[in-house]
Amino acid sequence: MPGRSPMGDDSVLMRWMRTEINKVNEGIVSERKSLAQLLLEEKPTARTKGGKDHFFDTATLKTLSEKLPKNLHDKLKLPILFFFDNQVPDSCYLNDAHALQALQTLGEISRLRTMQQGRSWVGRSIAYSIMKKYPTVVQIVMG
Repeated sequence: MPGRSPMGDDSVLMRWMRTEINKVNEGIVSERKSLAQLLLEEKPTARTKGGKDHFFDTATLKTLSEKLPKNLHDKLKLPILFFFDNQVPDSCYLNDAHALQALQTLGEISRLRTMQQGRSWVGRSIAYSIMKKYPTVVQIVMG
């Protein structure tokens, strides 16, 4: 459009995208709880950023409790969060060493992966696969 700055269009687009991403992220749990704590609850739930309850699948929690060492039950905060970074289109990262340890113990992520600068990167397809295998205990945060 004549007389319009492309920079202004980008700014409007970026504001709109941030608004939409914030809407998507309203379903993300804001008050994560330990696996041990969730196992004690009759109806395991946590509050989301949007103020609603996120219900955890009890069968999945039980599976995690059986497969993960007891010393990790108090350290592992759920849900496990994978973060998408729009600068890296095919990968996402964990920023929680205990989540990485849990996923390695479960055999979902290679033990060769390590935290680098507070992050461990994995392919998005791996994150989606993990999320599908462990319903309600894995969430993806849009960035």
